[in-house]
Amino acid sequence: MPGRRGSNLKDRELYEELREDGASKEKAARISNAAASQGRKKIGSRGANAKDYDDRTVPELRKRAKELGLHGYSDKKKSELISMIRNH
Repeated sequence: MPGRRGSNLKDRELYEELREDGASKEKAARISNAAASQGRKKIGSRGANAKDYDDRTVPELRKRAKELGLHGYSDKKKSELISMIRNH
């Protein structure tokens, strides 16, 4: 049905779990759809090479915010940048 929210989600349950854990809508949809098409085990084994946001410098966080297409990050403190990136 056109215009129906969430109609393109392949794993609604996983999407909801990710949203409850604080993932953005975009990230939760991306992960849940990939898990549905490739299997949760395969998706779960990816990644884990990136540094935690708390361990990054402010210039690194600003670079990441720019990569994500966020705006208004240039005057933010480190904690604000981390929150902005996690909640985009």
